[in-house]
Amino acid sequence: MYLIVGLGNPEDDYSNTRHNMGFDVINKLAEEYKIQINKSKFESLYGMGEINSKKVIIIKPQTYMNLSGESVIKFKKYYKISNKEIIVAYDDMDLELGSIRLKSKGGPGTHNGMKSLVENLNTEDFIRVRVGIGKPENKEDTINYVIGKIPQKESSILDESTSKAKDSIIEILKNGIDFAMNKFN
Repeated sequence: MYLIVGLGNPEDDYSNTRHNMGFDVINKLAEEYKIQINKSKFESLYGMGEINSKKVIIIKPQTYMNLSGESVIKFKKYYKISNKEIIVAYDDMDLELGSIRLKSKGGPGTHNGMKSLVENLNTEDFIRVRVGIGKPENKEDTINYVIGKIPQKESSILDESTSKAKDSIIEILKNGIDFAMNKFN
């Protein structure tokens, strides 16, 4: 069983923000595979289904970004999911706007949601699907950049990249992370 996690903040207030790219990826995946994300457990919205003959749990932690790991670790333990079967989709300022990058493991970088995951899972050994959001012109404006509404001129670019990220998760489930990295990176 795979645990597919989208990082973001509660959608009532934070939809259409750069920091919710992980949720956007998850929403597209759930829509394509008709997985209802309408249950609540461990401070997350979640749904269960099947993708490429693999059982999946798709979650959107509702703890706010900086505490995402607290929800993920509870799912991992409850469903006895190995770290290698955790896939996390999230926004990344260190990547160019519209690009995606897959990694089989690695550090959290400057992303507070990823720091929470690494800390709670006590490992850096899980799959990441990073969606590039670029950097703000002014470094002091980082918080407004990630939680502010996405400008119209970036909207279609990010929509395309979250679709590509969704496709990369499908590829990971079908052919494994190494194949998917060769195809999408």
